[in-house]
Amino acid sequence: MSTLLDRETTTVTTDSGDHDRFAHYFSKKDLDAAFLDGKEITAICGKKDIPTRDFTKYPVCGTCKDIFNGLPAGDAS
Repeated sequence: MSTLLDRETTTVTTDSGDHDRFAHYFSKKDLDAAFLDGKEITAICGKKDIPTRDFTKYPVCGTCKDIFNGLPAGDAS
């Protein structure tokens, strides 16, 4: 019999994309609208998402981070 802890630490490998668990960077304006309206928005890496989960629990998307770090100051809105 497995315990709850065993189930939480099990790694699931999938190629379907259903387990994409990264925090993505969105424009503040789009993010505010998504939280209010529940609409799908596009991250700076191109990933389309409806942000509904606690993003602080996931690692940052490497592509988003690279793009964000390459932006000139003032363009990060």
